[in-house]
Amino acid sequence: MQERKPARRVSKRVAEPRVSTLRIATFNVCSGRDPSTGTVDPDQLSEAVRALDADVLALQEVDRDQRRSGRRDQGADAAAAMGCEPGNWRFAPALHGTPGERWATGPGDTAGPAYGVALLSRLPVREWSEIRLAPPPASVRGLAGANGAGPGGRSRLLLLEDEPRVAIVAVLEINGRPLTLVGTHLSFVPGWNVRQLRQLHRELKSCPRPLILAGDLNIPGRLPGLITGWQPRARAHTFPVPYPRCQLDHVLTDGLSAGAPGRAVQLGLSDHQALVVDVAL
Repeated sequence: MQERKPARRVSKRVAEPRVSTLRIATFNVCSGRDPSTGTVDPDQLSEAVRALDADVLALQEVDRDQRRSGRRDQGADAAAAMGCEPGNWRFAPALHGTPGERWATGPGDTAGPAYGVALLSRLPVREWSEIRLAPPPASVRGLAGANGAGPGGRSRLLLLEDEPRVAIVAVLEINGRPLTLVGTHLSFVPGWNVRQLRQLHRELKSCPRPLILAGDLNIPGRLPGLITGWQPRARAHTFPVPYPRCQLDHVLTDGLSAGAPGRAVQLGLSDHQALVVDVAL
């Protein structure tokens, strides 16, 4: 990828430099699993984060203290690799416990095994909040198996219980004005993910502009931009690895002028590609 100096915090005795470009990235890390072997290597996740060289990074399917990912705190690992100060990143559990086994819902970042999303920033964050997104009211039918396929590549229909979802909201101050960043992972259930996106659209109306929403929305193509009226900053297939056929991962902006188109990046882990956008401020 093109070499670029990231935004950095400077001493309070020196005037803050103007930030002209912000690199935004979103990546569904799939618990850091290698797509070919299913194994998890913490160093591989850290290397992927460093390769993105993002000023702001939204992560989905992040593990904390899960046996399958070596009991690592993947949000903390990503923050260390990115060079974030402690107050400039946040992990928000969508559930406590182990997905697919025993888990409980509820807000808060209590200790113990958890699974959710993380939002990380190299720039100082002045305010954090969360928006809880309810799952569908009952079990739903969905495609199961690796990338939605059973043995022999055939899809299987099973009753799947979707998980609760959460969005992390951060307010930064850049060039003397606020900027709102939102990271989320929406439901895989068609229609319900649209309902969750509309909920976010309503609840974010009062947040400062400009606003940037990044995450795995589980909504294909141009639909997120049409639903919200916000500007899609990248059009690229991101899922499934190794041969992406659709775009489920998005960066949308409200209140920013058009800029260079974003791009998908293959990082050697997860069943998603990352999405990277350089936003002009």
